[in-house]
Amino acid sequence: MKFMKLGTRPDTFYTEEATRSVISDTPKDLVIQISNINYHLHQFSLLPKCGLLRKLCVDSDDSSTVTIELHDIPGGEDAFELCAKYCYGIIINLSAHNFVSAFCAAKFLRMTEAVEKGSFVLKLEAFFNSCILVGWKDSIITLQTTVKLTEWSENLGIIRRCVDSIVGKILTPPAKVTWSYTYTRIGFNKEQQMVPKDWWTEDISDLDIDLFRCIIIAIQSTHKLPPQLIGEALHVYACRWLPDTTKITRPESSGSQTDEVTDKHRKVLEIIVNTIPSDKGSVSVGFLLRLLSIANYLGASTVTKTELTRRSSLQLEEATVSDLLFPSHSSSNQHYYDIDLVAAVLESFMLLWRRTSPAPTESTQFMRSITKIGKLIDYYVQAVARDVNLPVSKVLSVAEALPDSARKDHDDLYRAINIYLKKHPDLSKGDKKRLCRNLDCQKLSPEVRSHAVKNERLPLRTVVQVLFFEQEKGSYEQTTRSAGIPTTPAPSSESSARDDQKMKRPDKKTQLEAGKKKVVREEIEEIEVNESRGGGSCGGMMNAKKINNKSGSGHSRDKSRDRL
Repeated sequence: MKFMKLGTRPDTFYTEEATRSVISDTPKDLVIQISNINYHLHQFSLLPKCGLLRKLCVDSDDSSTVTIELHDIPGGEDAFELCAKYCYGIIINLSAHNFVSAFCAAKFLRMTEAVEKGSFVLKLEAFFNSCILVGWKDSIITLQTTVKLTEWSENLGIIRRCVDSIVGKILTPPAKVTWSYTYTRIGFNKEQQMVPKDWWTEDISDLDIDLFRCIIIAIQSTHKLPPQLIGEALHVYACRWLPDTTKITRPESSGSQTDEVTDKHRKVLEIIVNTIPSDKGSVSVGFLLRLLSIANYLGASTVTKTELTRRSSLQLEEATVSDLLFPSHSSSNQHYYDIDLVAAVLESFMLLWRRTSPAPTESTQFMRSITKIGKLIDYYVQAVARDVNLPVSKVLSVAEALPDSARKDHDDLYRAINIYLKKHPDLSKGDKKRLCRNLDCQKLSPEVRSHAVKNERLPLRTVVQVLFFEQEKGSYEQTTRSAGIPTTPAPSSESSARDDQKMKRPDKKTQLEAGKKKVVREEIEEIEVNESRGGGSCGGMMNAKKINNKSGSGHSRDKSRDRL
């Protein structure tokens, strides 16, 4: 950091009660009142260098003490004291931390060339141009100090010139960066590695959100940096200034989370969302989902939440399960995970999917996307199903949101259901039926069907459907074998014609299998009647065993509970 030292005399200012004075044998004839502090000083030291004080003292008697109120001086008593010490020739040290207040106060007191050659303002401007604007961190620190004197800094051009200096350095090719910068990423060694492209992101995250936005907008207007680099800067800023909702399980009390802090966080969030480049992929879907979780926690505007939901849905296929796991912050919810967030993003994706032209079923890209999302949602349900307080309705809100075409098989869906049933042993029969109603037994692999047959947690109806499908599949294979139809390879035209004739003349085996199907259907209906009458766990189990035996599977439900 650069410094400028002015003056040669030692500091002789002292405090006595609410009075600041300077050690001197000469009587004080000038009283400056700033806030609750009175400065007892000398006219002969200050008036030659301060045009404002000279003007205010012009009608005073030389033998009297003049009192002047300067309550509106920018920077307050600290800035005035720097100017006063300069007038006395006392040593002062100027840096990026106190330059803005000193410069604004000097301008206010009119310590310019029109009053004195080699004025304080002239020296400050030289320091600003030759040291502060040339440095990287000096420019950032100076810009940050303008927050307390925003209007003065804007009128004097300090903000604009600092922004231009910072942006110019950011646009410098990384290979030409020679100044010191902050970069604390794990595994990065400044001495051994090249300057990273995002070397500047951590330093500008020190800025107030309005100043940070000025920097980002200025960079975007040049169109010289890729949107992903802008997105990384937004990500670094959000990580520094926004709350981490993954570590907050319930809303904080009013004592620890004041309205002022919440409003500040909400402002930061909304500015970040509005500044994200429109290019898809400029920020990760994980970052978008995290911002959406923060928006729900802070009670952000509907516009902000809708935009985050829309953008998250556009990149949903890039997400991982960990990207979707956020705690619920609603005091009315007893369950841990924020299922509503995922359901909202999934609904937004489905709206886009349905509106796409050509039809989604004809679009290879969209079919790939929705199949990938189907896997993601099934894995997500498996993760949240372990929450013992999670109601069935929340599971169904995400599991049922996808169309049938999203799942090529139902193995992962079955695993999610099995986990939920294991963690919720007291689930009612009705809820079990609701949970399993979307499970397609024909889309289960043989391994999973084998597990389902022995799974006592499943409702009887689901087990019977699995057995029925097994029985039908076995009947079909026996029928094709008895009819002479090969399973592989494809038949010739002549053999196909002969097989068609055989198929038209059903033999005794085919008739026997048809009879078996009829018996199974009747027993399914019997189980449903027993369940509807409230009787029949025992009767249903016996019928299920009958179907199991008739299907030739040889499995019994009341044996081991295998884990997939």
